Amino acid sequence: MKDSLQFRIMLAFSLVILVTIGAVFFFFDHAARTKIHSFEESVEYKLKARVASGLSRYYRAQGSWEGVQPLIEQLGTASERRIILVDNEKIVVADSQGDLLGKPYESDSPGMILQSPGKRGPLAMLYIGEAKSASLYILYKAMGHFLILGACVAIAIALIITFFLSSRISTPICALTKTARKLGQGDFSQRVQVGDKTEVGELGMAFNSMAGDLEKGERLRRNMVADVAHELRTPLSNVRGYLEAIREGVVKPDVAAIRSLEEETTLLSRLVDDLQDLSLAEAGKLKLICQTEDVAELVNRTVAAMQAQATAKEVSLSTDLPQGLPLVNIDSHRISQVLRNLLENALAHTAKGDAINVAAAQQGDWVEISVADTGEGIPPGDLPNIFERFYRVDKSRARATGGSGLGLTIAKHLVESHGGKIEAQGKSGEGSRFSFTLPVA
Repeated sequence: MKDSLQFRIMLAFSLVILVTIGAVFFFFDHAARTKIHSFEESVEYKLKARVASGLSRYYRAQGSWEGVQPLIEQLGTASERRIILVDNEKIVVADSQGDLLGKPYESDSPGMILQSPGKRGPLAMLYIGEAKSASLYILYKAMGHFLILGACVAIAIALIITFFLSSRISTPICALTKTARKLGQGDFSQRVQVGDKTEVGELGMAFNSMAGDLEKGERLRRNMVADVAHELRTPLSNVRGYLEAIREGVVKPDVAAIRSLEEETTLLSRLVDDLQDLSLAEAGKLKLICQTEDVAELVNRTVAAMQAQATAKEVSLSTDLPQGLPLVNIDSHRISQVLRNLLENALAHTAKGDAINVAAAQQGDWVEISVADTGEGIPPGDLPNIFERFYRVDKSRARATGGSGLGLTIAKHLVESHGGKIEAQGKSGEGSRFSFTLPVA
C-alpha cells in the first residue's frame, strides 16, 4: 500500500493541505494578536483622555476636587475600570470603589498627570486600572475554536476529495500497467479504455497506438517469417530435387541442369542480399558513395538493362527526359537499384500491351524521377502499406506477381538515405505511378 501511486498522491495532497492550513493559522494568529493589541492601546488612550478631560472640566468648574467622588464612580462604572484620583499630597481624593478615600496611595504603575491651564504644577494624579474582562481575547479564542473546527472539516472533505481524485488518477494507470504487462507477455490485442482527454487519457491513446504498432509489427514479422520460408523453400526444393536426381542418375549433370541450379541459387542469393540491404538500411549503417551524376544517363542505362524483360513480356518501355536536367549528388549504384526495383515492380503488374514510362523533371533543388504504368493499379486501401517490408498488393505467393515484398521497402530506405522521399499513386485498373526525389548537386 505504501508503494502504491494512490497512497503517494494522497500523502502528497495531505501534506499540502496541512501546510496550507498551518500557514493560514499562523498568519491569522499573528494578525489577530497584533490587531487586538493595537485596538486595546487605542481604546486605553481614548479612555484616559476622556476621563482626564472630564475631570479637568470638573476642576475648572468647581475650583477644587470637593464632591468629585460621584463623578469618579460614574466613570468607573461606565468604563468597567477602577479609577483613583490622588492629589498633590498623595492622598486619595476619589476612588471608584470607595475603599481608599482619604488614604495615602502609592502605585508602581505610571499614572496620568492632570494639569490646569494657567497654573503651574500638577493638579492631581489619575490612575486607571486594567479592564476586568478581556472580551477581545475571549472573542479571539472563540474564533480560534471555530477555525480549528472548520479546519478539521476542511481537512476531512479535502481528504475525501483527494481519495477520489487519486483513485481517478491511479485507476487508469493501474489498468495501463496490467495491460502493458499482458502486452509484454505477447498478447498484442490488449488495449486500454480511454475515458477522458486529460494527460492520462493522452497516455492511454499513445499506449493504444503503440500497441497497435506492435501488433502490426508482430503480424508483419510472422508474415515475414512465412514469406521468407516460402521464398527459400521453392529454390531449395528445386536445388535438392536436381541434386537427388543427378545422384540417382535420373538427370545428367549437363549444361541445362547446371543452368537451372544456377537460376535457383541466384534467386536465393538475391533474397539474402535484399534482406541484408534492408537490415543495413533500417539500422542506418548503409554506406553511400555519393558523387555528381548525370541523372538522364543513369535512367537511360537502367532502362536499357530492363528493356529485354519488357520486350519479352510485350510491354512498351519508354523514357521522357527533358534537356538540361541538373546534375545530382547520389550513389549511382543505389539509385540504379531503386529504379530497377520500381521497373521490376511495374513489369510484374503489367500485362501484354501495357506501357511503362520513366520520366524526370526538376523541382527546385530536387530532381523527381517517376515510373508510371498502365497496369492493374493499386487499390486505395493498399497505398498506405505499399512500402512496408513483405507487403504485397497481390497476396499470391507466385514469384511472377507476388515477389518477396522487399523491393519497395529497400527503395524507400535508399531514397530517404539520400535525403529524398518516395511516393506511390494509383487506382485499381488504372495503373500506378511511383516517384522519388534526388538532391541537385
